[in-house]
Amino acid sequence: MVESIARVRHIRVTPQKARRVVALIKGKQAEEALAILKFAPQGASEPIYKLVASAIANARVTADKTNEYLDDADLYVKNAYVDEGTTLKRFQPRAQGRAFQIKKRTSHITVVLATPEDAAAAPARANKKASK
Repeated sequence: MVESIARVRHIRVTPQKARRVVALIKGKQAEEALAILKFAPQGASEPIYKLVASAIANARVTADKTNEYLDDADLYVKNAYVDEGTTLKRFQPRAQGRAFQIKKRTSHITVVLATPEDAAAAPARANKKASK
């Protein structure tokens, strides 16, 4: 079973808006998730698209290191979540010398891709049968 993690930190998207997009891809196949994100109208879909693509590349590297077979079609989004990052505080001048605080929120987004456990065990069983 191949599992890969990709993270992006301090991305300038509010966590609430990013969670809406992440909810679209949870549990989906990785290729299907990329297709959904490519055509999603939300602004947060572009950085999340790049993040899923990066997680796929990480899975390939992990599989190469451990000499495991990996088909990109087997990967699915095992988990994806958004945590709140630092908040940039800016001030806008208002009437009579007052200041109005503007909070520019950031997000930490994590995507975990994995291959199904039964699919990972099937080639191993086939190799054992072939060697007998």
